[in-house]
Amino acid sequence: MKEIISLAPGRTCLFGDHQDYLGLPVIACAIDRDIRLTAVQNSTGFFNLNMVDINETRIIKIDETFSELKPRDYFASSLRVLRRYGCIPNVGYDINITGNIPINSGTSSSSALLLAWINFLIEAFGVDEKVTPEFISKMGYLSEVVEHGEPGGMMDHYSIGVGNVVYINTVNPFAVTVIGKELNGLVTGVSGVPKETIGLIGELKNNALLSIDLVKQNDKNFDLNKAEIEDLKKYSNFLPDRLIPYFEAAVKNHHYTKLALKEFQKASLDLKKIGELMNGHHAVLRDLLKITVPRIDAMINAALKAGAYGAKIVGSGGGGSIVAIAEPGKESQVADAMLAAGAVAAYAVNVDPGARIV
Repeated sequence: MKEIISLAPGRTCLFGDHQDYLGLPVIACAIDRDIRLTAVQNSTGFFNLNMVDINETRIIKIDETFSELKPRDYFASSLRVLRRYGCIPNVGYDINITGNIPINSGTSSSSALLLAWINFLIEAFGVDEKVTPEFISKMGYLSEVVEHGEPGGMMDHYSIGVGNVVYINTVNPFAVTVIGKELNGLVTGVSGVPKETIGLIGELKNNALLSIDLVKQNDKNFDLNKAEIEDLKKYSNFLPDRLIPYFEAAVKNHHYTKLALKEFQKASLDLKKIGELMNGHHAVLRDLLKITVPRIDAMINAALKAGAYGAKIVGSGGGGSIVAIAEPGKESQVADAMLAAGAVAAYAVNVDPGARIV
């Protein structure tokens, strides 16, 4: 019987957290922690899903159209989306799903599972479009964010689908560009504090968009992509005090992302400079958006004291994980410091080539 193995990595955001839903760019990379989906064709009309690590099973009829979606049911929404592109299941599969991406940690275990599932469906049943990493990423974004009306952006799907280190330009014309295939010295630390995704992103997004809209009402020529830090005082005059931090964070986070892009475009990476920019970015996330928690702060302080050049919280916040960049060879001492500060897991990671059939 036909067997398909679909692999999708996790991801870490290097620069641009809470930026893609504002139309601002992101620098992210896929990391070599992954979800592995192994599918063996069966003689039934069902997908028999066995999610080994969480001890859950699910049975889905291959002709189910899911006219109504349950919240966060990405297996269903992706089947619904892919049908529109000519992917019509006609045979069942027994499917085992395993992985080593920590769940609810800010390194996109759910999006990796979704991309592994989508890649399997496309490999098994085909689509009417040319299959590229960008197409697979788009299917993930449509299935997770658009189909469910969720407030997130497209960073997770494109960094996982395209792989490597990517610069994602989220405004028209949308583009994702590979700006590196390796980044030495990366260390991930998992706090064990569950992140708070949907509600937190929704609140931050709404406040940021409201602040931007108020500035536009007072300055018809305002363009967030062109705003500079020195413009903040002028624009803050248009805003109530409660919205100023969200606007300031948008401008400052974009500033650090632009500077980081210049570093990645150089022939030789200056890891110390990238780390310094990472620290500046984290300060905005911590002090303006206030998305850290005490254990995250302790882990970051410990990583820096252990010799990391820079460290930051990853993803939506309220918990989750951090990423640090250290001098190559010192990853283990930085990871040990994170563990001593309360991390439930910490390890060096490498850049991954992205979602694929193996």
